[in-house]
Amino acid sequence: MAATRRNFILGSMAAGGALVVGWSVLPPRQRLQTAVPLAIQPGQAAFNGWVKIATDGAVTVIISKSEMGQGVLTSLSMLLADELDADWTRVTYEMSPIDKIYNNVSALVDGLPFHPDNQGLVRRAASHLTAKTVTHLGVMMTGGSSSVKDLWLPMREAGAAARQMLLAAAAQGWEVAQADCRTEKGQVLGPSGQIADYGDLVAKAALLAVPSSIQLKSPDQFKLIGQSTHRLESTAKITGAAKFGIDALPEGLLYAAVQMCPTLGGRVASFDAAQVSAMPGVRHALTVEPLYGGTGGVAVIAGRPWQAQNALKGLEIAWDHGALASFNSSAVMAQLTQTLDNGATGFSYYSTGDVDAALQSAARIVNAEYQAPYLAHATMEPMNCTVLLKEGQATVWVSTQVPSMARSAVAKVLDLPPEAVTVHVMLLGGGFGRRLEVDFIAQAARIARAAEGFPVQTMWTREQDMRHDFYRPACVSRFGAGLNEKNQLVAWKNTSAGQAIVPQVLKRGFGLPGGGPDKTTSEGAFDQPYEWPAARIAHEAVDLPLQVGFWRAVGHSHQAFFKECFLDEVAHAVQADPVAYRASLLQRHPRHLAVLQRVAELSRWGESIASVAGTPARARGVALHESFGSIVAQVAEVSLRPDNSIRVHEVWCVIDCGLAVNPQLIEQQLESGIVYGLSAALHGEIHIVNGQVQASNFHDQPALRMNDCPAIRCVIMPSTEPPEGVGEPGLPPIAPAVANALFTLTGQRLRSLPLRIA
Repeated sequence: MAATRRNFILGSMAAGGALVVGWSVLPPRQRLQTAVPLAIQPGQAAFNGWVKIATDGAVTVIISKSEMGQGVLTSLSMLLADELDADWTRVTYEMSPIDKIYNNVSALVDGLPFHPDNQGLVRRAASHLTAKTVTHLGVMMTGGSSSVKDLWLPMREAGAAARQMLLAAAAQGWEVAQADCRTEKGQVLGPSGQIADYGDLVAKAALLAVPSSIQLKSPDQFKLIGQSTHRLESTAKITGAAKFGIDALPEGLLYAAVQMCPTLGGRVASFDAAQVSAMPGVRHALTVEPLYGGTGGVAVIAGRPWQAQNALKGLEIAWDHGALASFNSSAVMAQLTQTLDNGATGFSYYSTGDVDAALQSAARIVNAEYQAPYLAHATMEPMNCTVLLKEGQATVWVSTQVPSMARSAVAKVLDLPPEAVTVHVMLLGGGFGRRLEVDFIAQAARIARAAEGFPVQTMWTREQDMRHDFYRPACVSRFGAGLNEKNQLVAWKNTSAGQAIVPQVLKRGFGLPGGGPDKTTSEGAFDQPYEWPAARIAHEAVDLPLQVGFWRAVGHSHQAFFKECFLDEVAHAVQADPVAYRASLLQRHPRHLAVLQRVAELSRWGESIASVAGTPARARGVALHESFGSIVAQVAEVSLRPDNSIRVHEVWCVIDCGLAVNPQLIEQQLESGIVYGLSAALHGEIHIVNGQVQASNFHDQPALRMNDCPAIRCVIMPSTEPPEGVGEPGLPPIAPAVANALFTLTGQRLRSLPLRIA
């Protein structure tokens, strides 16, 4: 596998000749200055592409990541404000324009299919080339738990550069050495008691050259970073002033309702617009073709939302159900299982030793097969987008995780150059990967074209949202573990089968063929710290016509369940304590071992659970998983109700995510991941019959309710390492922790999701 990657990289460099080689060794392009200067208000100056300071001392941080509840507006502002030595009470934010410096570098570099322990030359070369490429040709994107990691240096460098420029301006005015001046809470302090507010220095400082050498603080100098601060947008959310996509209300707004083909990927065969053209408020009725992997349908534009929705009810539509008319999810699991039965070996993402020989010589082999279903995102804010096409310009108000892709999609649909499209990124009422897609944005642009001159808000119903998602792929995973005469693990073999997301995304989003291995298919299985003497971990990508997408934690969301439950099976087979057994496989991974030991200590693992007369018995299960650079261990305590439904009472969670920028936000995200993960573990399952999704709303695709939410206690391990992901790592361990607890409680080993006791 390593040789394959090396040949690919070196061959690519050689094919491009000396020019490519020379380009490749240069550092990635700068991420401080935008191609077009930032727009400024009177009395305001832009110091670089990330910060503006006004003459009244107000600091505006430019945010290029989408806020969908994870607190990114606050955490990123903290990075810049700390290095700037800004007065936190004077800090606000503004969403960025679209520019290459805002492209997400970390997410794509982390998407390379390397094991975390592999820090060799090939990986370093591939990471460097990828970083250089995406800074030029990548996309602005919020996802992969990468926001803080991606901007850890750029935001700090932007703040530090502006601070040095303010220091230089003050020192020049006072005719003193810059080294004798210092900054504190929005002021420059001179050696002889001089004081200058940042606002007083803006006009002069902004004219200075950006320093060629930027001095960053050491962790012991941080004042904001590492502290739990209030969220910058919290007041607006409390008062109702916060603007989500659904809150876009430009003057003259019209509303569009859409009835999409009930069969995924289908389209309109025919309909008669005259049936609704005379109804109150109706302006237009039109066909919308499938766009960017979506489904076709009929849209009605009216003066009020209810008028558009009511008109749709009166339409008789003939549908062309398309290629998915015979697609059934019930047959998918059988097909994936048959793929493995037929001897598919898959693409090997990780191997060490001779696993087949080790299995053949093993005294005992433990086998198991696990399954996970399709899942919907079910964001709280359904898909919506507002578009105004006027005089050759388009303005878009949308909650999106990919503003640059949104602009490109609108430009393509409306036949405009990208620079003629302005995208206003609104707050997101949930993303979870669903808003990495642009199908609903392209659809809204096509609809708005029919009402040129007027802004049109296209909004899906919950039913449309649930039935026209890009679902998490279904997956089947097969394991074999070899044990010797001393019950020691000598072999670990794992092959899974399911659809690959990345090739589909490349095709529908960029028109590119999807080549090479898709790490997301096997992440959570191959990239783990366990020290297997001999191992082979692979995935067989199965091509199916259903469009699938990135779901929170992506491959980790199900591969963690497979891997951690099977590891529990092996521990049980050798009659070992699950925590102790994991610890025995982590002797060369001290950070992982420390997290595991801390959660065991926190949950009082090994102590008997006090029983209360008249209440159901309880049991605990454990899981450890690394994802998006962070290590998380969880213990869940569960019981069964009289109807055998599962009740999760408590969850203990420990994370090592590197330096904690804002501990309170990290705890909130861990809680969010656990709750979202429990919703999927206990209830999540999308059934598709003849290409039509059977779930329609939360009554038949439930989310965890408040009265079922467990008590959650989170601990963040202290660290001075750079920050890693937080938004998703809390999710993967919860399903296996619950399943392992249920085995202890009932003796039933549940190998498929959602979890149901027979």
